[in-house]
Amino acid sequence: MVLQGVYTALVTPFCNGSVDWKAFEALLEAQVAGKVAGVVPVGTTGESPTLSTEEHIEVIARTVEIINGRCQVIAGSGANSTEEAIHLTREAKAAGADATLQVTPYYNKPTQEGIYRHFSTVAEKTGLPVVLYNVPGRAGVPIATETIARLSKNPLMVAVKEAGGSVDRVSEILDQCDITVLSGDDSLTLPMISVGAKGIISVASNLIPGELSAMVEAALNGDFASARAAHRKYYPLFRNLFIESNPIPVKAAMGMTGAITPEYRLPLCEMSAAHAEVLKKTLIDCGIL
Repeated sequence: MVLQGVYTALVTPFCNGSVDWKAFEALLEAQVAGKVAGVVPVGTTGESPTLSTEEHIEVIARTVEIINGRCQVIAGSGANSTEEAIHLTREAKAAGADATLQVTPYYNKPTQEGIYRHFSTVAEKTGLPVVLYNVPGRAGVPIATETIARLSKNPLMVAVKEAGGSVDRVSEILDQCDITVLSGDDSLTLPMISVGAKGIISVASNLIPGELSAMVEAALNGDFASARAAHRKYYPLFRNLFIESNPIPVKAAMGMTGAITPEYRLPLCEMSAAHAEVLKKTLIDCGIL
């Protein structure tokens, strides 16, 4: 399975406490129109921790149905319980997802051997291609590069989303194995591609799918002058979409554009008025508003 380009970590829009399916379908159509390589429902950006299991599975199923083969679907179906991750991933496979995004088990802080066994078991029990998700800031532990190299020997391990904030990690991984690396940070997309990454699992592309697709395509084609111009234009957006915990700012921004109702589920809540002003100015400066 080839993964390359922009993959949008989709928000899950809510309205009056429920998933807003109309807004969600419009978001998916905007992604297809923006020529993204794929979409990633119910990851961190999709507020997976606050969705019920039934909602989680339905978001994946509806994504597959609406996308209808027009781009790839990588379902967020990880968990910090291996059995739960297997269950969600089997459901994602049954729904027709192309691959699964599997986050490092969070909170219980497994050893590297436990991490290796966790991902290996999910792959073995489900047969769905796995994108490993290294995000130590949320999970509490990293996936060591040695563990990624070990996992890469399994043909079902197709990529790693690298969200540790280090460009050097890309070189470290590719020095040890031949797995596809995708940036997990919009602001690091360009430097990561320059040393071998193949794309981005993006938050910002909820807002600017076409612009990001063009930036990444330019970089992958070696046109770093064009890619760098786009990066500099949108860097304030990349930065300020993390002015508070993701996905609070991106949902606020999408609320400002009228794409969704900026509604959250506790413990997430609306962003502060001061930060909202900063974000609004950023959207204006970037030409989004």
